[in-house]
Amino acid sequence: MTHLNRLDVELTQELGDFSEDDLDVVFTPKECRTLQPSLPEEGVELDPHVRDCVQTYIREWLIVNQKNQGSSEVCSFKKTGSRKDFHKTLQKQNFESETLESSERRTQAGPWHVNILCDVSGKGPLTACDFDLRSLQPDPRLENLLQQVSAEDFEKQNEEARRTNRQAEIFALYPPVDEEDAVEIRPVPECPKEHLGSRILVKVLTLKFEIEIEPLFASLALYDVKERKKISENFHCDLNSDQFRGFLRAHTPSVATSSQARSALFSVTYPSSDIYLVIKIEKVLQQGEIGDCAEPYMVIKESDGGKSKEKVEKLKLQAESFCQRLGRYRMPFAWAPISLTSFFSVSTLEREVTEVESMTGRSSVGDRRTLPQARRLSERALSLEENGLGSNFKTINMTINSFYKQEGDRLSDEDLFKFLADYKRSSSLQRRVKSIPGLLRLEISTAPEVLSCCLTPEMLPVNPFPENRTRPHKEILEFPIREVYVPHTVYRNLLYVYPQRLNFANKLASARNITIKIQFMCGEDPSNAMPVIFGKSNGPEFLQEVYTAITYHNKSPDFYEEVKIKLPAKLTVNHHLLFTFYHISCQQKQGTSVESLVGYSWLPVLLNERLQTGSYCLPVALEKLPPNYSMHSAEKVPVQSPPIKWAEGHKGVFNIEVQAVSSVHTQDNHLEKFFTLCHSLESQVTFPIRVLDQKISEAALEHELKLSIICLNSSRLEPLVLFLHLVLDKLFQLSVQPMVIAGQTANFSQFAFESVVAIANSLHNSKDLSKDQHGRNCLLASYVHYVFRLPELQRDLPKSGGPPALPDPRYHTYGRTAAAAVSSKLMQARVMSSSNPDLVGTHSAADEEVKSIMSSKHFHEELALQMVVSTGMVRETVFKYAWFFFELLVKSMAQYVHNMDKQDNFRKTRFSDRFKDDITTIVNVVTSEIAALLVKPQKENEQAEKINISLAFFLYDLLSLMDRYFVFNLIRHYCNQLSAKLNNLPTLISMRLEFLRILCSHEHYLNLNLFFMNADTSPVSPCPSISSQNSSSCSSFQDQKIANMFDLTSEYRQQHFLTGLLFTELAAALDAEGEGISRVQRKAVSAIHSLLSSHDLDPRCSKPEVKLKIAALYLPLVGIILDALPQFYDFTVADARSGKNRSSGSDEEQDSAINQNIAQAIAGNHFNLKTSGPLLSSLPYKQYNMLNADTTRNLMICFLWIMKNADQTLLRRWIADLPSMQLNRILDLLFICVSCFEYKGKQSSDKVSTQVLQKSRDAKARLEEALLRGEGARGEMMRRRTPGNDRFPGLNENLRWKKEQTHWRQANEKPDKTKAELDQEALISGNLATEANLIILDMQENIIQASSALDCKDTLLGGILRVLVNSLSCDQSTTYLTHCFATLRALIAKFGDLLFEEEVEQCADLCQRVLHHCSSSMDVTRSQACATLYLLMRFSFGATSNFARVKMQVTMSLASLVGKAPDFNEEHLRRSLRTILAYAEEDIAMQTTPFPIQVEELLRNLNSILYDTVKMREFQEDPEMLMDLMYRIAKSYQTSPDLRLTWLQNMAEKHSKKKCYTEAAMCLVHAAALVAEYLSMLEDHNYLPVGSVSFQNISSNVLEESAVSEDTLSPDEDGVCSGRYFTESGLVGLLEQAAELFNTGGLYETVNEVYKLVIPILEAHRDFRKLSSTHDKLQKAFDSIISKGHKRMFGTYFRVGFYGSKFGDLDEQEFVYKEPAITKLPEISHRLEGFYSQCFGAEFVEVIKDSAPVDKTKLDPNKAYIQITFVEPYFDEYEMKDRITYFEKNFNLRRFMYTTPFTLEGRPRGELHEQYRRNTVLTAMHAFPYIKTRISVIHREEFVLTPIEVAIEDMKKKTLQLAVAINQEPPDAKMLQMVLQGSVGATVNQGPLEVAQVFLAEIPADPKLYRHHNKLRLCFKEFIMRCGEAVEKNKRLITADQREYQQELKKNYNKLKENLRPMIERKIPELYKPIFRVESQKRDSFHRSSFRKCETQLSQGS
Repeated sequence: MTHLNRLDVELTQELGDFSEDDLDVVFTPKECRTLQPSLPEEGVELDPHVRDCVQTYIREWLIVNQKNQGSSEVCSFKKTGSRKDFHKTLQKQNFESETLESSERRTQAGPWHVNILCDVSGKGPLTACDFDLRSLQPDPRLENLLQQVSAEDFEKQNEEARRTNRQAEIFALYPPVDEEDAVEIRPVPECPKEHLGSRILVKVLTLKFEIEIEPLFASLALYDVKERKKISENFHCDLNSDQFRGFLRAHTPSVATSSQARSALFSVTYPSSDIYLVIKIEKVLQQGEIGDCAEPYMVIKESDGGKSKEKVEKLKLQAESFCQRLGRYRMPFAWAPISLTSFFSVSTLEREVTEVESMTGRSSVGDRRTLPQARRLSERALSLEENGLGSNFKTINMTINSFYKQEGDRLSDEDLFKFLADYKRSSSLQRRVKSIPGLLRLEISTAPEVLSCCLTPEMLPVNPFPENRTRPHKEILEFPIREVYVPHTVYRNLLYVYPQRLNFANKLASARNITIKIQFMCGEDPSNAMPVIFGKSNGPEFLQEVYTAITYHNKSPDFYEEVKIKLPAKLTVNHHLLFTFYHISCQQKQGTSVESLVGYSWLPVLLNERLQTGSYCLPVALEKLPPNYSMHSAEKVPVQSPPIKWAEGHKGVFNIEVQAVSSVHTQDNHLEKFFTLCHSLESQVTFPIRVLDQKISEAALEHELKLSIICLNSSRLEPLVLFLHLVLDKLFQLSVQPMVIAGQTANFSQFAFESVVAIANSLHNSKDLSKDQHGRNCLLASYVHYVFRLPELQRDLPKSGGPPALPDPRYHTYGRTAAAAVSSKLMQARVMSSSNPDLVGTHSAADEEVKSIMSSKHFHEELALQMVVSTGMVRETVFKYAWFFFELLVKSMAQYVHNMDKQDNFRKTRFSDRFKDDITTIVNVVTSEIAALLVKPQKENEQAEKINISLAFFLYDLLSLMDRYFVFNLIRHYCNQLSAKLNNLPTLISMRLEFLRILCSHEHYLNLNLFFMNADTSPVSPCPSISSQNSSSCSSFQDQKIANMFDLTSEYRQQHFLTGLLFTELAAALDAEGEGISRVQRKAVSAIHSLLSSHDLDPRCSKPEVKLKIAALYLPLVGIILDALPQFYDFTVADARSGKNRSSGSDEEQDSAINQNIAQAIAGNHFNLKTSGPLLSSLPYKQYNMLNADTTRNLMICFLWIMKNADQTLLRRWIADLPSMQLNRILDLLFICVSCFEYKGKQSSDKVSTQVLQKSRDAKARLEEALLRGEGARGEMMRRRTPGNDRFPGLNENLRWKKEQTHWRQANEKPDKTKAELDQEALISGNLATEANLIILDMQENIIQASSALDCKDTLLGGILRVLVNSLSCDQSTTYLTHCFATLRALIAKFGDLLFEEEVEQCADLCQRVLHHCSSSMDVTRSQACATLYLLMRFSFGATSNFARVKMQVTMSLASLVGKAPDFNEEHLRRSLRTILAYAEEDIAMQTTPFPIQVEELLRNLNSILYDTVKMREFQEDPEMLMDLMYRIAKSYQTSPDLRLTWLQNMAEKHSKKKCYTEAAMCLVHAAALVAEYLSMLEDHNYLPVGSVSFQNISSNVLEESAVSEDTLSPDEDGVCSGRYFTESGLVGLLEQAAELFNTGGLYETVNEVYKLVIPILEAHRDFRKLSSTHDKLQKAFDSIISKGHKRMFGTYFRVGFYGSKFGDLDEQEFVYKEPAITKLPEISHRLEGFYSQCFGAEFVEVIKDSAPVDKTKLDPNKAYIQITFVEPYFDEYEMKDRITYFEKNFNLRRFMYTTPFTLEGRPRGELHEQYRRNTVLTAMHAFPYIKTRISVIHREEFVLTPIEVAIEDMKKKTLQLAVAINQEPPDAKMLQMVLQGSVGATVNQGPLEVAQVFLAEIPADPKLYRHHNKLRLCFKEFIMRCGEAVEKNKRLITADQREYQQELKKNYNKLKENLRPMIERKIPELYKPIFRVESQKRDSFHRSSFRKCETQLSQGS
């Protein structure tokens, strides 16, 4: 530390000076619930044990804190106030997408109407501008745009502008990283406190019976039926009126306020549905059985008046006399159960299990629970909220209307549980239990956190306790059903006595009404009764005696009394319980007293000096007890004279149970013995001492104590936990206290240590105790953190004087006893090391020896020594739970330093060398232990991780205490040792990462790293496990030094020790491969990220110069990041997939298969696309392990942070020296960064509930791949999703000591966020996006400036433009856009010529992006974009008169924009065009050139394109019309191939959105043909298609594209065909995309045709990878053809005719519409009718239902008529030879036919002989499928069929159906039977038989019909033959149950055959005459019967 550079000294102070000691030892007072702490009664000399207990309960906590810790977390932001309000300091960033969303919402609300569709068919290009641009008002111009400024000045101005108003801390905007990795957070353990279960507040409101005649007394308690256990003490409550209280005045000496409570707080640790609240009611004793006394209550009603009233008065008087006489005795009366199921319901129990249990310690949280969860569970100490008691349940009022009468012989608890079990089953008791009507009203509610005016079970007032409240609430002590593992923290000493049964059945007659007087005696004199019995309701607080209730005339009564006694702190042999039995005479007789004595019994409180608890059966003495009786137990009284007279001959007749609830009495033999022996060492005792039932002499003491230490661990877990603090304190005391026993030095060190180890082991292993996320047992953790303090050495050893006085607790730890006080005995003991008493001191001088003895042993040294020398199981356990011993060491070292005033000393000499050696040994052993565990199976790995983390925390703490050089060496050993022993790379890196991450979270991490400036003073960091290669060979660099700053060199690792290690691990992780590596990579990145984040948010680092220094420390990270570039998750691809251009955000957008994604890699970049292609250019090919999106994003934000905070001039010098490959890498990185930090708008939080994201990260990694490649918002959200929460990003980022870690996580657990939260999130992420992009922009400026000095700018410019264009195509804030356009203008000014010559493609992209922003709704953005566009034109004109090309690009861009973006606003764009015109007019310098005229011409063209958009807008809702319009626009550009191509692509995009994939593909085929035409003009390669002719097989329509003759345009003309598609790769791209779309559309045969054109090109380029994937796709296409066969569906066609002037140019037009397969006529009819109704009004639109020709004269001129007819494809007979497959019959269709039936009379249908048919054949202008879905009809022919021709057609159809059904493979029985039934079924109306009878019955008279007659006869012949085949086939197919059906069919068939035979066999003789002359005949219609309808249409239908 002494070798700091001058400069750095100031900085170190800046960073919080390197305070020599960071640890602070503080005392914090315990929080006390009560106003006064609970203490034993005053003025009593306490036992040492009680004294120690009390001392432990009241002394303060001793906590060791990091001194500076607070600075970094608490004042998380000095400047901006609390982190919570951080968002208020942010500026709102404006994003166009958001203004659009709101305006869209407004526009959608209004109605829309479609303009009349008139001038649509105007031919030729649309140049007609509706209005002149000049009529518009231009936007304000940028002032100095046209001033001449040097490029340097311009750049300077831009930079200054960018630097102002920036966000200082970028990490404040970045969501905090997932806590799962944040190992450096050491959870602060729960502060030990008194255990309280779920608390419910029960208020007793009313208790009334039908008659009110006497005082009644209620007591309430909780019972658990299932466990058969009373689970709370009694709460006594008195609701009597003053009148009735008056009855008892004689018996109540005083009334304490505490006894007037009417509400009780019950606590339940283990809620269940079996808990009942039982109310018992007693009354004053009176004569008679319970039944007799209850009788009046059941029969009299006070409300009856009359006689009843008199009875009541009489009863009152009677009661009053009983009260005066027997007022101190009670009798049982009634009881009532209340089920608390609704509170502790089962549904909530499932939730509770984990939470409740973790409280009492169940459920080990062995897996790392997320910190907040573990904390939450413990923090609330189980408030009812968590048990489901809370939220849904506020307060319940319960009313009970009947009570059960108490049965005199069934009063015990056993009986009560039976009753409750019955009650639970049937919710009422059996009939024989009588009920008493009454009214009890209770209010039961969840107890609030704080309740004022409350008393503890010891009657101590609880905070807050107002002075004047009368009725307090009482806390009722719980008796949990199972153990509760919470150490004692308050003094409590209560005894509960339960008399149960007395058996005097054989006793003399006198004893019948028996009561027991119970007293707690401190001697045998009656006056020794102590007032320690808690009173009941409405009486004194403490009593000396209490009486049990009396069962009338019962000689063996049961009792249910509970006597609660406050035990004195000091108990002696004289204390005992005295029971006196009385018979009470209820009747008043003269001269007799009320009580007559029956006998006595007693129970000594101590037995062998130990509290007696449990069940006893005591004998009863019938006479006065002899003196000194209390010294013995009642069962074992020695024989007396005169002998005692016993009931039943000294047999036990009285059953009693005694229970203690005490934090002083351990009630465990092992603990009891241990404490007793310890105290015998500390204070003066006389030997032999008595322990339990053995006597121990002084000689045996040492042996016995060792035994008891060893046995400690055998004690039950519950008492061990309850007294844990005291036990550990004592053991630690023993380990360092030098002891002299019987003149010998005794050494307990090793035994004590082993016992501590055993206890730690059993606590960790217990399933019932909780652990924190690092696997630390919570009880031990809180012990070390709060309770542990250095053992106080008692210098005056025992045996030398009186007991030491109790020191003031504050100084308890730190008695710095002067040397003089060390007694002479100590001198003789010569204690060198009590761990090894055989070591004799080897010091030469005697005073040395004395000094060493006086100094005694230091705890930390002893502990370290014991850890080193332990062996076997002990050693294993020590290292397994090393964390505990490490924390003990650290805390004791901290106290040692604090006590010894050594803070001034040098760290080097602070601790002894021996201690340092021990520490080194321990670290080495632990490290090898970790390595050993890691080699074992998975389960051990977790163990290793935990030990690894403990070790890291240990070294972390040592950095604050010991010599740092020493600690660094330990770290180095650790790293080397692990590398040597582990060969599994991921595990190794993972371990070292967690280790380093913890160390790096050190408060002084920066000081530890930054300032080892001279290599000689710094420890050398161990060589990395993987040598990190320099990013590139440096030989050529001029300035080696700067280049080295960005690389992880060995000097760096020497000078910056920890950071060097961390970077080495990161580089290794990124470079490694293998299973599980992605988790390790995530860890590595997360570690760096959290470090940077904590620097960024640390107020000590807020100054720029400090940040600059810190950024310099992290420069090597840049090299590592650049090396890892190929592994980055590519956000650009993901974005393009999710509908990058955000144009509509609609769902179709995402399905759009266009977006050129498929083509982008080949075709380079099309306008709005961003490629990831060039990324590959700068990288060698290697198979990397890819990082996931999160890890990549975290790494990138680190990169941006360094770029933001590093020294900019240094960066420029570095860039200037980089080889171009490295520079390209940086640009690629920036390119991905842009997409990565794109603003995503307000997230609708319901998409992915945040909870889902907390799921296990491993499953997520697997899913991520799928999701992120996935479409749309879901993928988006997965990429955005932030672990934890966006709302307080960076909140005290990963400082390991943060305590309020939890307050945002809980907020986030409700999945839906409020609007305010969403706005806040959007605000923060908007600022993040802006800041990130500005950093990227700064970086690009640096590159431009650095490289403009060099000559590599030509290659760089393209890269920079790519990044800029990418950022322009993302959703950006106006702030960013302003700066971005400024940079662009600077670029244009500086590199204009280069830009237009070299970067043609980028230039095109740029035009499009800038134009897009010209149509922005934001004025700021618009004016910036206009200025930029104008400058672009101006420079392109000036540079090389390249204006033609820019004109072309701008025009194409606009065309593309217009066609694609639905949110595109032409008004804004027009305004921009006007502004550009204004610039041109104001530009004085250019006025002399033709430039302004050219600009105007360009703007005119643009305006005409805009005009098209206006039209398109109008038809937005009419897809057919819209496509017609786009088609026409495209056609109008026949002479401008680039624009035609653009419009074809626009059409394709629109089609895809509507899922018309075939049409979309056709558009691309046309586009490809266009490209092919031009390519064939340019170069004549035989592998290229020869213009559009080559495309004929795909579609006959493509020939349109050859319309452009060579003389119209030569491709070389500047600016023509310069787009990226006019290249071979462009052609391939278009074709591949078309193939994809054909595939989607199901036209697999066409896919083959398309690839036939692609394959030769690929072969020529030797692109085998592409060829392989192409053939793969072909195989899939052919497979689809085979597998789908006839199941494929093609379009359905309809003829649609429009009639009526309302249609404008559409009037009398006919179209063929192609609709999706299986569209029914009503569907299209409904669609069109609905659409035109909205245009013209429903009343004006009518659909013509038939297909007959329309007569216009009969139509209403004011209406619009639509006629829709289903049409089928139609082929001539010769065509059918070529069209064999189903596909061929549905592709390339130009002719369609529909049929209209009619009769000559005008009806559509008639009898067979009069039924005519008209067949209409339509010819369309183009063949389907085409580039649009409707084609106009250009020709129609009609044929009329006579009735006999109709019959022939029908019979052919039937025969064909039969043939198809017979030959179907596999055979389909159902189908066959259906066709057969229709052919031979007997009842078929107009069936075959009838047809034959009409037309074949006799030979026609007209010879012209002979041929028809014959043809029909032949048809029937074939028909009947087919029927026969079908019947046979059916016979083979049928099942047994269809036999009858088959016979029926056969019969019908035979019948038909018979009926037809005569007609079929009759031939017309004339037809068979020999032919001798040819007559010319007129062609009649039948000669044209070649128009055979496609036969297979039927088969399709069939």
